[in-house]
Amino acid sequence: MTATQVLGDWGGTNLRLWRLRGGTITDRIDGPGTTALAGNAAQVLEERLTSWAVQGPILRVTLCGMAGSPAGLLLAPYVPCPCTLAQWLAAPATVKVAGIDVDVLPGLSHRSDAAVPDVMRGEEAQVFGAIALEPSLGQGSHVIVLPGTHSKWVTLDDGAIRRFSTAPTGEVFALLAGKSSLTGSNEGGTGSFDEGYARGLERAGEPMPGALFEARAARLMDGRSQAWSRGYLSGLLIGAEVAQFAPGTGTVIVIGAPTLATLYSGALQSRGIATRTIDGDAAVLAGLTQSLQQQDRT
Repeated sequence: MTATQVLGDWGGTNLRLWRLRGGTITDRIDGPGTTALAGNAAQVLEERLTSWAVQGPILRVTLCGMAGSPAGLLLAPYVPCPCTLAQWLAAPATVKVAGIDVDVLPGLSHRSDAAVPDVMRGEEAQVFGAIALEPSLGQGSHVIVLPGTHSKWVTLDDGAIRRFSTAPTGEVFALLAGKSSLTGSNEGGTGSFDEGYARGLERAGEPMPGALFEARAARLMDGRSQAWSRGYLSGLLIGAEVAQFAPGTGTVIVIGAPTLATLYSGALQSRGIATRTIDGDAAVLAGLTQSLQQQDRT
């Protein structure tokens, strides 16, 4: 039977595993993120690998993301920025799960000029994968945004991750939309998510505390729908993030799932900033594939 290799991105929200045979992806399995595990991480991973293991030996598993966090398989180190592809690939932590070697790639760390700490786990795989998909990103300086629960704004210099900043926009949106009174209940009303999003972008430059309350007041006074209010919060938060982190000129590369990438691209373009998108799954796979090529060379 043909030996199998497995690549995976284990985030806080989702686990995505891809099976490779002969360098070709032949299957995919999804699972819970590290914030929603029913058992320990090793048990959850073993359960997902079992259906593949009975079809042929698994030579190795390579993971990025929160697999290397305290909630994951083991604590993988952070590589300080600036960080090159070679430096990232040189420091995996290894653990055995069901007798299979599992390489957990490190995250990255950075301190701003004001010594403010920042970390990432998983997004670096997408960034290095984007360079593999678009080699021109390996030359010169580029700005990349990776939307998500904790969005990352990355500066690339000649293929190295020079620095990055994090905005927990997705997490803040989830708290406000799901745990506050701002969006109300789903009881009709007018206006779509997209219309609310556009209104949120309009107000994104205003002080945040006061601007937030329109999500609720517009439902009570203008009959806006819950979808409109959710869109408004999304536009307000993403617009504020873009205003803080986006460069004034040039093109921003947006890496992520289509829905989020579209929202961020729209926010950037509303400020006159050009965008180019790269699919998040394609990027992380390309990044993880670099680790297989590194293994072949050693």
